[in-house]
Amino acid sequence: MKTFDRKGNERKELSRRVRQNVAELRRVARTDRVAAPQMKRLIALQEGVLESFALVPEEYGLLLSEDLNIVVDEVEMSAQLARRRVALRRHLESINRRAVRGRVWELQEEIEALEEGSALRASFEAALAGRRGELAAIDAVPAAIGTINAQLEGIEGLLSNLRGELLALDPGLSPHALESGLVAIKERVSFFRRGLDEATRSLEKGLPEEAPVR
Repeated sequence: MKTFDRKGNERKELSRRVRQNVAELRRVARTDRVAAPQMKRLIALQEGVLESFALVPEEYGLLLSEDLNIVVDEVEMSAQLARRRVALRRHLESINRRAVRGRVWELQEEIEALEEGSALRASFEAALAGRRGELAAIDAVPAAIGTINAQLEGIEGLLSNLRGELLALDPGLSPHALESGLVAIKERVSFFRRGLDEATRSLEKGLPEEAPVR
């Protein structure tokens, strides 16, 4: 009885997370018309993968339960990445890079006209460092957006491939074929998760503190 209750609670929690993913992806679609088609594809792909999981023979489905949770994690991450991309685009659109670059040149000229060691020169040098940091943050944004685009494409590809591989786990296959398919699915999910984690860490390192990431 306790095992049944635990499984029932796990299914409820998974359903809750799936619904939350759908809500978040729809929210992004409403705020970013450019991203809307991709968000709709991710919603459909998540649904398709879940349907495919439900068709897997029960004894194999139990072995894939952890991977199913990872897939839902990845869809949740896709919503977070999409929101970050919206924030980065808006940040980039709100800044006049030419004006910041011009101010950097003006500060450099003003500093050259001041005496070495003067308090005023130190103040201008601090201002220049701040402007250069702002410029570095601006320059990092396009690369960060590109990294997010690649991550989202990767999540789409993972979901699409998984759906096909899950449907290929036909009960009529030999035990060896079923087990081989099962191992391939688990390896694909594990490999993709590691790659996505590495890309996320790279994205965090590549963004200066001045650039908003939420």
